[in-house]
Amino acid sequence: MKWFSPSIRRPSTQRRRGRGLRATGAGAGLLSLALSLAACGSGEGGSEEVSLLVGSALAQVCEEAATTIASRRPRLEDGTVVTIRCRAAGSGDVVDELLEAARQVQNGSRPADDSTIPTLISLDGELYHQQLRHRMQQLEPTADWIPAITDSPRLASSPMVFMTTAELAPGLRELSDPFTALARASSHRELDPGSADQPVRYVHTAPTRSNSGLQTLVAQFVAVSGKRPEEISSADVAAHAADVAAIQTRITRYGSSTGELARAMVRNGPFWASIGSVYESSVVEANAERRPDRDAMVAVYPQATYTSTMRAILPRGPWVSERERRAAELVIEEWLSPAVQTIVARHGLRPANPAVAPEAITRANGVDPEARYDSLRSPVPEVVEAMISAWVQSAKKPSRVVLVVDSSGSMKGEKLPAVASSLDRYFRRLGPREQVAVIDFDNRIQPPVLVDGSEAGQARGRAFLAALKADGGTHLYDAVLSGRDWLLKHGQPEEILAVVVLTDGFDKGSRLSLEALNQQLAASGFEGDERIAVFAVGYGEAGSFDEAVLRSLAEGNGGEYKEGQSTTIRRLMDELQLAF
Repeated sequence: MKWFSPSIRRPSTQRRRGRGLRATGAGAGLLSLALSLAACGSGEGGSEEVSLLVGSALAQVCEEAATTIASRRPRLEDGTVVTIRCRAAGSGDVVDELLEAARQVQNGSRPADDSTIPTLISLDGELYHQQLRHRMQQLEPTADWIPAITDSPRLASSPMVFMTTAELAPGLRELSDPFTALARASSHRELDPGSADQPVRYVHTAPTRSNSGLQTLVAQFVAVSGKRPEEISSADVAAHAADVAAIQTRITRYGSSTGELARAMVRNGPFWASIGSVYESSVVEANAERRPDRDAMVAVYPQATYTSTMRAILPRGPWVSERERRAAELVIEEWLSPAVQTIVARHGLRPANPAVAPEAITRANGVDPEARYDSLRSPVPEVVEAMISAWVQSAKKPSRVVLVVDSSGSMKGEKLPAVASSLDRYFRRLGPREQVAVIDFDNRIQPPVLVDGSEAGQARGRAFLAALKADGGTHLYDAVLSGRDWLLKHGQPEEILAVVVLTDGFDKGSRLSLEALNQQLAASGFEGDERIAVFAVGYGEAGSFDEAVLRSLAEGNGGEYKEGQSTTIRRLMDELQLAF
C-alpha cells in the first residue's frame, strides 16, 4: 500500500486520522512548512483530516488531488480546514481491510475512533463495491453500513479494453466474441489471416485482489455461458469453469496492478504478452511512459465490457463520526470540482463532472474518445464469489515457482526472521494449482524443498523455515541458475514458470560469471519454449545489494525488480504471489 500526506497540521484536540505517520524529506518539509504558515496566517485553529483509501487506479490521481484540495482549503461550518490523506491498494485489499476493521469494531477488539480506519473509500469498479456491501451485510445483517451503488457519487470511470499493438488490433476488432476466440487460437494469424504469425500471449490481473482481474473473469464467464451477467447462476459457473480454464491457458502471467501489467507489456514487447485486459486509462499511461524503441499500444473495445466506475463510498459504520461524515462529504464535493476532475482527465480517466473534457482520451494516445459498447452489470454477489472460487480451484493457469532465498551472514538480525515470516504467509496461501520449490543458499546451494497447499507440503515449508540460519557467503549467480535448471527439469508447458530470488547482498564467489548467467537465462527466456521469468528482490538498505544486477536479471527475463525491507517484505511477497 502507498501513503501520501500533503501537509503536517498544527496540533489540535480534534481527532486525527493516521496520527504518527509523517511526511519525510526536504521537499515534504518545505511543503508542510508553507501550508503550516498559511494556516497560521488564516486565523483558524486546527484541521480535520479525512483518510481516503482508494483502489490502485486512482492512486496517482489521489496524491495530486490531496495537494490541490489542501491548496483550496475547504472548510466546515465552524471554519475548520478539511484535508485528505490518501492510501492506495488493490480493490480486493480495500474490501478485506474495511471488513476486518468493521469486524474488530463490532467485537470490541478495536475502538470505533481508531485513527487508522479509513473514513472514505473508493473501489476501481462496482463488482467489488457489491462484494463489500454483501459481505458487510453478512457481518452485520441488521445494519446498512455500506451505501448502495446509487448512493455513492461517481468520481471517475475507465472502460475495460483489450490492449495490444497497432499491428494486431485489427484482427481483434473483428471478433464478436474475443474471449472464446482466445481459447481456440494459439496464434494471431488464427484470429485474423492478416495478422502476424506469432503466439497469442495474454495477461490480466488476479481477480482475488484486483478489480480489473475480477471484471475480466466475470466477462469471461459471460462469454462462455452466453448469458448476461445478472442472469448467470452458480450452476452456470460450475458448468463453464472448464471453458474459462481454456481461455486461461493463454496467460503469460497474472499481476496485482493493472497499470504495472500494462507497463510490463510495453517494456517486454508482444512476444511476452500480445494482449492484455486493462483499463482504457492504462493504455494512455503506458503509452505516455513508452520508450521510443517500443511499440505503441492501442485499445480494442469489446462489444460488451465493464465501465469500471470509481465511486466515493462513505460508510455508515460506527467508525465514522458525524463530524467526519461532514468532512468526507466536503471532500467528495471538492473531488467533483473542475480543479480535481482536470487531474482525473489528465491521467487518462473519464471525469465524472460533465463540464470537464476527457483531455487524454485521444486516438493519438491509443484510445477512442467516441467508443461505444454495451456496459455490463454485476452478477449477484454469491455468483461472483462462485466465479472467484472456480478460478482459484480449477480455472487459474497452474504455476511452478522456485524461491531462491539468501541466508548468507549478512542476513543476521531482523532480516532473516522477517523473510521467514513473509514466506510462511506465502506458503499458507498456496492454492491447489500452485507449487513452489524453495532453495536456501549462501556459499552452498541446498537441494530444493517442495511446498504446496497439501498438509505434507505445508509441513515441509515449516521445516524449511525453521532450519534457516544466517551464515556463509553469497553465491548468487550460481543459485539463480540452480533455480532455473530445476524448472527446466520439472516445469510443464502448461504452467507459469518463474524464479524469484531474495538477496541482501552482492555475488561473492560464484563459479558462474554474470555474463554467463545472462546467456543461460536468455536461452530459456520468453523468446523460446520454456518462458521462464526471473523476479529479483533486493532486500535491505539501498547500497547493500547490487540493484543494477538484480534489475537486469529481472527486466531482461520477463520479470520484475523490487526493493524491500523488514517492514515491507510481507506486502511485497503478497504482490509477487499474484503474478503466478
